[in-house]
Amino acid sequence: MNEIRLRGVVGRAEVNHVNGRQVCNFSVVTESGTVDREGKSAIETNWFNVAAWNGRGSITELYNIQKGAWVEVIGRMRLRKYTTAENEERHTSDVLAHSVSLV
Repeated sequence: MNEIRLRGVVGRAEVNHVNGRQVCNFSVVTESGTVDREGKSAIETNWFNVAAWNGRGSITELYNIQKGAWVEVIGRMRLRKYTTAENEERHTSDVLAHSVSLV
C-alpha cells in the first residue's frame, strides 16, 4: 500500500492547466519532534511537493489554499525521472493528493 497523510502549513500554491485539466501544485512543511543521540530535543522539518488534480478533493478548497494555511493531505508518493537540458538524469518525488482539506 502506498499512502501518505500529511498535516502541515502551505509554503507556496499555484493553479495550472495541463492538457485541459486543472492542477493545484503546492508545498507543505511538516514538523515533528525528535531526540538526538545526546538526548537533546530537536525539531525535524520536511517539505513535500503536492499535486492535486481537478476532481481530487474539493476543488473549491484547492483554489483557496494560500501560503500559511494549515492543510491535511491524503495521497500517494509518486517518483518521477526526467532529463535536464544538459542531458542529466534526475529524480524527484511528490505527493499525488487523493484528498485535501483545510484544517
